[in-house]
Formats: sequence, structure tokens, C-alpha cells
Amino acid sequence: MKPALHHGAAEPAPPVHSVGVPRPLIDGVEKVSGSARYTADLPCAGALVGRIARSPVAHGVIRRIDATHALALPGVRAVITGEDFAAPYGVIPIAQNEWPLARGRVRYRGEPLFAVAADDEAAAAAAVAAVQVEIDELPALFDAEAALEPGAPQLHDDKPGNVEREVRQSFGDVDAGFAAAAMVMEREYDCAEVAHGQIELNAALAQWDPEAQRLTMQSVSQVPYYLHLTLAQTLGLDSAAIRVVKPFVGGGFGHRVEPLNFEMVAAALARAAGGTVKLELTREEAFLTHRGRPATTVRLKIGLGARGEIIAVDARVVQRGGAYAGYGLVTILYAGALLHALYRVGAVRYHGLRVYANLPPCGAMRGHGAVNVRFAFESLLDEMAAAMGLDPFALRRANLITPPYRTLNDLQVNSCGLAQCLDAVEQASGWHERRSGSRGAEPAAGTLRRGLGLACSHYVSGSAKPVHWSGEPHAVVNLKLDFDGSITVLTGAADIGQGSSTLLAQIVAEVLLLPMARLRVIAGDSALTPKDNGSYSSRVSFMVGNAALQAARSLLQLLREAAARLLEVQPDDLEWLGERCLVAGTDRGVDFPQVVRQALADTGTLTVKGSWSTPPETQGGRFRGAAVGSTAGFSYAAQVVEVEVDEALGRVRVLRVWLAHDCGRAINPLAVEGQVQGAVWMGLGQALHEETQYHEGLPLRPNFLDYRMPTIADSPPVEVHLVESLDPLGPFGAKEASEGGLHATPPAIAAAVADAIGLRLRQLPLKPERVLEALQQQRRERRLAAARAPQEVHA
Repeated sequence: MKPALHHGAAEPAPPVHSVGVPRPLIDGVEKVSGSARYTADLPCAGALVGRIARSPVAHGVIRRIDATHALALPGVRAVITGEDFAAPYGVIPIAQNEWPLARGRVRYRGEPLFAVAADDEAAAAAAVAAVQVEIDELPALFDAEAALEPGAPQLHDDKPGNVEREVRQSFGDVDAGFAAAAMVMEREYDCAEVAHGQIELNAALAQWDPEAQRLTMQSVSQVPYYLHLTLAQTLGLDSAAIRVVKPFVGGGFGHRVEPLNFEMVAAALARAAGGTVKLELTREEAFLTHRGRPATTVRLKIGLGARGEIIAVDARVVQRGGAYAGYGLVTILYAGALLHALYRVGAVRYHGLRVYANLPPCGAMRGHGAVNVRFAFESLLDEMAAAMGLDPFALRRANLITPPYRTLNDLQVNSCGLAQCLDAVEQASGWHERRSGSRGAEPAAGTLRRGLGLACSHYVSGSAKPVHWSGEPHAVVNLKLDFDGSITVLTGAADIGQGSSTLLAQIVAEVLLLPMARLRVIAGDSALTPKDNGSYSSRVSFMVGNAALQAARSLLQLLREAAARLLEVQPDDLEWLGERCLVAGTDRGVDFPQVVRQALADTGTLTVKGSWSTPPETQGGRFRGAAVGSTAGFSYAAQVVEVEVDEALGRVRVLRVWLAHDCGRAINPLAVEGQVQGAVWMGLGQALHEETQYHEGLPLRPNFLDYRMPTIADSPPVEVHLVESLDPLGPFGAKEASEGGLHATPPAIAAAVADAIGLRLRQLPLKPERVLEALQQQRRERRLAAARAPQEVHA
């Protein structure tokens, strides 16, 4: 039967567009109203209380863990040790040397030693106190240089010299480049170790079904798939016996980008107790779990041509990685790989060392691997520009990439809006007017000095090769169309606050030209959603976005075919308007619900799949470590910062930030702007305040009172300019938006401080005592120079 014709009907409503439209996040109301349930909020009547006991020493041999007395206490249901696990773990398959609970040796203070499950908190505390532990303490190492010394104690028998990974790479004739350079400068930079500072505390809820021998895990993870694999490996379970569900997650920033020990401990406790265990960690335990940005020393040498072109680069990077491998080999490779792809460079030599120490393990953190090296690189460029009399903008423009471009280390650049980013912040900040007005005054104690600084940065839109290579697509999204006309987006991608679920819904809605109200998103449940590698390296927008785009196009084709059957025309004869479909050039058409009924006729509920993988040409070269740094699309950013330095107190205050970010197509400009501002905020913290500190391996700042992060009182206005250099591979041209801007913040602040007070500070953070000490040293040198001047004239 032909559908009713609508001759002379009112003009159909225009199609609804979603991409490029600022939209609140689809889960925003739940979050701000308090109805969103995070892991610690999940109902768990009758759940046992889990608790982890930790090592009191930084390095030692475990001689005995005796739980006899603890297991005899009322209300104690299980006590487990490292012997209760089948295998060690680590996010990188070739670097798995950490046990969920220490086995044989402890390697840092606070390392999980044993765990208990009990009826309540009091019974759990009593059980922990009743377990008898004997550890023979060994000499410990707390800094990278000591760990590298000949004869230093070895933390891992299979890693001589305490080197987790050494990288040596050379591209082009570096020595010839230095010989030909108009200026060569070499400096050393030190960046303190920093932590993620995510607000939500770590928690896991593990449910063991003893009859079915099945495990259900709900946790704070950014990488549910990797957690699934790790639970199977460490517990010796078949993967089919495991279900991993991701509730709401209150931030990650890389802390949760690898499976963490407490997740496996909760699962093992649940199995041992034969029930459900809820394990909640304290803030101090979050700092002990760590996985933050490693303390890093960068020795950097750059040779520039007369116009500022970068002819040669030589970098030595040493990272103190903590006690276990984690993401270490990737982090040290990133540090070298991303010396490339921001600017044209003539030749590059890189030597990287990832070093073990008896401290909590470091890992991935927002801007993974490249933040500290970018601080050094941009700082040295700024110093060289001043020495050569070049404007910092002119120096950067002398080295711009013109895509398509292949870097020396075989990274593919298909789009680059850095030139437009530079133009945007130069104009918005009033650079030339402000810069000329900030100089020329003689510094004096007790005065406030202002300065401007510039830095640039870039980052990957997902790693072109996944951590666990399985041959499967990089991303898969399923769309389900049902009788009610709703479309469900099924994705394994973890929304951790960055707005990825909203982005996927916008992409699907844009293709179908439907209002967002017709869509819902179900994310991160291994029993319902397709596998996804997780939220790391800014991969979701690019990779999962492309999978959603392909799925939406496939569904649209099915809908067009259904409409064509109803209207007895060919699909190409139709004009698709979302809620209505017309025969082109006529007013004859059908509404969306009619199309849905036709599409479901005979088949019932429709499920279509979209998948995406990175093209081979974007997957890097063939040398060892070439996969790290490879990506299908690079984002770019330029940033100008204005600071005020109080010379009496050494305090640096950021007054304003102008940042232009090339994110390709801004699918949700509102969310992109928020992500860029968040990146600046984290960079501001690392630049001015943040550092973990230890005394003989004991964390000194494992809380939000002593670990100084910026508050709203410290946060300056951040003016964001979005540059859209559409990437040919990105969904609607989109690229990453949440990490690339961070890298430029610390060097831009340091450059602004140098502009204000004439001092180049090469250590992060730029805390008041460090700035004040440098100012006092500057004054001493000036007094000494003034005292010498009359003698030199007399002579």
C-alpha cells in the first residue's frame, strides 16, 4: 500500500544539524543534579568491605605473611597475598613485571602487600592488624642518577643498570647541522614529578557468582577492555567469565588509563570470599597508586640558521619511572617521537632513559610523554630568539610545516593549522603593543613586573597502533534501531568527563539529520557494547568518531532503501530531511516513523555496525619504537600568557591566557572550549605549583591540602580561539582537543617570567622560593658587577 500523500502540505521542517553546534553534554544534568552514580555510589547491599595493607618499607624481601590469626577473627571472610594471583600484569604486553599484591619483594613504600575482605570496616581493620609480616629491608634508590650509578642495587633482575628502556634514535646528520648553524645553544631542564589530581577517589565493586563461576567488575577505569584482559590474566579466568561495566567516572587524566592493582585485588577478594566486595581507596592511596608524570631531566641542544630555522636538535631525556614498568617504554619513546611534527627540523638525535627507582610507579598523564620535553624545547627556542634578536613569533613561523608532510621519523601530517593559531593569539593578545610596553624598566625589589610569553604545541589524535594488537579494527560502534523510532549508540568507549558520548551522538544525529532527542548512548559494558580500546591518547574523537560516522551512514542507507520501497522510487531519487523524506522535486513524502516501520518489517530490530582503523601510511616507520608517536591526525596550538611577578615574594601570578587550538572540525565547540581550558589549567598547575615529594620513599604530599593545585582563585581568564584545519581522515575533519594545548602552558609561563624579570628559570614548578632565590642571585651578581666596574675603569 502506498503511504498517504501530502500534496499541498506545509513546508517540511528544515533538517536538524548537530555537528558544529555548541551543546551541553548529554549526561550533564545527571552530574550537576547529583543523580549520576559513580562507582562508590553503586548500591551494594551485603557487600563485604575490602582493604589493602601496604609495605612500610621502600625495598625489601618478603619473608613471611601469616594470616592465621586474622582468618580466625569474627567477620573476616578472606585474606589474599601475591600468591593468590596467576600472573603479573602491565599495560604493555612486553613489560609486565608488577603483581597486584607484592610477590617475593616490595619495591616502594605503600606497595600493596596483602588484602582482606570482612563484614564491616572494623573487622577489616582488625584483620589487617592481625596479619603478621616479616620483610628484610634492602638498600633503596630514590633518584634516577643514583639508580644509574655502577654498582647500584638492582630493582629487577632482568633490567641491568635499573634501565627499564633505553632509546637511541638519529635522523639526518646532526653534527653537520650544528656545524652549519648560525647559533647553537645547549641547556638543561628539570621537571618535577606530578600527579593527576582527579577528584573521584578510586573504587571498585567486584561481584563473584560462585555457582556460575563468573565475575562482574564495576570500576573507575578509562580502559575497560584492558581491564577485562588483565582480570582474566591475573586471576587465571576465561575472558568469557568476566563482565566489566564502567559507571560514571569523575576524571582520569591518565591515572586510570591502565588497569590498576586495586581492581584486581577487589576481584580476587570477591572470588576468595565467594561474594561481593567493595573496595574504596583513600586520597593517600590514590597518590600511592600514582601513575603520574615522571620527574624528568632534559639536556637539549638546538642549532638555528640565521632566520631561525631549526637545523639540528640533540636531546637527552632521563625519566624517573618508579618501581614498575607500566607505560614507561611508551612514555620515553613519546618524548623522542614528538620532537618531530610540530616544526620542520633538519636533523634530530635522541637518547632516552627510563629508569627504575623505589617510588610509586609513574605512567601516562594528560599530554603523555611530551609535556616536559616541550617545556625544554619551547624554552630554549625562546632564549635563542632573544639572543638572535628574533621575535618569538617570527622564529616559529620560520619553521612551519606545510601539509601533507612526512617527518624525519616517518610521522604523517595531513593537516596543520599552526600558522592560523599563531595569527590568532598574536592579534588577540596585542602581542607587539604589550610586549614593547613590558620591557625596559630596571627591576627593583618590592615591585610588580609583567611579561608576555609564547609557546606552541601539538599532540596525537590517538595512537595509530593499539597497545594490544589483535588485528581487530581500532574502533567499533553499533547502532540499534527499534520499533519506537529511537536509535541507541552502543560503544565501548569510556566517557570520563570529556564528553565523548555526546560527541558520538552528535555525529550520528548529523548523518541522519535527526534531533538528539531520538538518540541514547550506552557505553562501557562488555556484555552489551562492542569492544573499544579505551580513552587514552585522545583517540576517541578521531577513531571512535569515525566508527560512529560509518555506522550512521550504513543505517541511513537502510532507511533510504525503506523509504524508497514505500514511495516506489529509487533511493537516489529521495531527499532525506531527517524527520521527513521526500521524493526530490515533489511534495510527496513519508515521515520518519513510517520509514522505521518499513525498515523493521520482516527483520525486526536493526543493528548496524561501523568500524575504523588507521590507514597504514599513518602507522609510522619500520625502526624500533616507530609506532609510538604515529597517529592519523595531529592537533596544533599556540599560546600567549601574561604574568605578573612579585619580586619581593617571588610569586608568579598568571593574569591572562590566549590559546588558539587547531582541533580540525569542532564537533561540539562548547565541549572543545571546556577541554582546552582544562588543559591550560593543568599546565598552569605543573608550571607554578605541583610536585610530588618524598622522604626516603615516603610521600610528603599525598592529599589535596599539601599537594598544591590551582584553585578557582588562581585561574586566570582563558580566551580560547578554535582553528579548524579540517583533517582529511578525521570525522567531519575533527582532531583531538583536550591534550595538545597543555604542552604549551608551562613554557609560555616561563617565557613570560623571563620577559618580566629577565631571568630564565629552567626548573618546574616555578614556585615562589625558586623564583625568589633566582632573583636574589641576580641581585648578588649585579652588586658584584657594579663593585667590579670602578676597578676595571681604574685599571
